[in-house]
Amino acid sequence: TMAEVQQAPAAAAAAAAPGPIVIDTQHDDMVHDSQLDYYGTKLATASSDRTVKIYDVSGNTYAHTATLQGHEGPVWELSWSHPKFGVVLASCSFDGSVLVHRESPPGSWTLIHAARALHDSSVNGVAFAPHEYGLTCAAASSDGRVSCLSHNEDDTWTVEYVTDNALGVNAVSWAPYVAPSGGGADGDSAMRVATAGCDNRIRFWTKKSATAEWEEDGTPLGQSVAHSDWVRDVAWAPPIVPGVDIVASCSEDGTVIVWTRKEDGAKVWEPTLLHNFGEPVWRLSWSVTGSILAVSSGDSTVTLWKAGLDGKYKQVSQVEDVAGGGGAGQQQ
Repeated sequence: TMAEVQQAPAAAAAAAAPGPIVIDTQHDDMVHDSQLDYYGTKLATASSDRTVKIYDVSGNTYAHTATLQGHEGPVWELSWSHPKFGVVLASCSFDGSVLVHRESPPGSWTLIHAARALHDSSVNGVAFAPHEYGLTCAAASSDGRVSCLSHNEDDTWTVEYVTDNALGVNAVSWAPYVAPSGGGADGDSAMRVATAGCDNRIRFWTKKSATAEWEEDGTPLGQSVAHSDWVRDVAWAPPIVPGVDIVASCSEDGTVIVWTRKEDGAKVWEPTLLHNFGEPVWRLSWSVTGSILAVSSGDSTVTLWKAGLDGKYKQVSQVEDVAGGGGAGQQQ
């Protein structure tokens, strides 16, 4: 029940820190997720003990500041909103709910929305949308659906559902916001998400403001490589090159695939096998600049990968597991 915080390379270099900070979370059970906020000064952890814990992190020190209760089952994943909405944290659980908490004033946490029975079974992933779309989050569930929760000006919340696949959805990731082009093309500012399914594939969904309905993106997936077991996580990369979308997916089958789509090329998601880890791969995370992909695999290691000029990914680093615990993952 340890959480490990790896400082951003630039920050680490500036602070000349002697390595990662190890945080004894005091959770009573397995820790499934840990997320730093926008500024990297608050850490939230989610556990099978049905709680979320909040820590202030600065330099090489940390302090436990709050424990959020309210979930009735293991808490799988967390997501911080953009700070323009305040200090807001969403959590999802095996109990079928998404809870949204807000810290105001500092040190005082309030449950601002309880989407209980949002889904018929476990909610496995939750993610806030880019702030340009407002205070909106998506959640992925074992009931086969993805929900989109949006906060309205009158303080109510609207829910929309997308039926993804009958076997269940493990994760959801938002595409970066793309400003409409000069012509004001409607498609440019459309909301887009990628989903990771228990049917061994990823899917893409788009909500164009004109129709205001979620529709599956018809862009085909390249067939040169594919997952052969549950897709555990999917992560949309920050925009590096205009007109190019990059999405990474990882699977129970041990593989990580990077999917690339070019706006001006063949309209297809071209897959590239990053690596076969030989054990289930649980979680993926891109660096803020989008150039480095962190991969958390079943052998309790986190590895960092970067694309070379030839487009092939190479391992550039490995994060030592100083916490000494095993690899944590969702149990469904």
